[in-house]
Amino acid sequence: QVQLVESGGGLVQAGGSLRLSCVASGFIFSINAMAWYRQTPGKQRELVAVIRSGGSANYADSVKGRFTISREDTKVYLQMNSLKPEDTAVYYCNAEIITRATLVPANYWGRGTQVTVSS
Repeated sequence: QVQLVESGGGLVQAGGSLRLSCVASGFIFSINAMAWYRQTPGKQRELVAVIRSGGSANYADSVKGRFTISREDTKVYLQMNSLKPEDTAVYYCNAEIITRATLVPANYWGRGTQVTVSS
């Protein structure tokens, strides 16, 4: 079984920074894209940033220039700078993982970590 576990969320003042981490564990053969999503109550989950196995990355327009996604082995990080109150959300780690059991890619989610930015 594969697990994604996020950490690093918390409460920060506007203009501050946080670094989210996510580690994938389990019977992993390889990992394709890894991404961060976020969701606020009553809204759909939205893509924040994605990084592919080759290292290319894309960002939501709302976070360009402020957030940086990176990855290392089975970990993915989201460095969030110049945080704004509208960045407040639950942040979820997502990854497309090929397990040794199936050798077929499947989508996995973490349970989320709360980020709260106070004004």
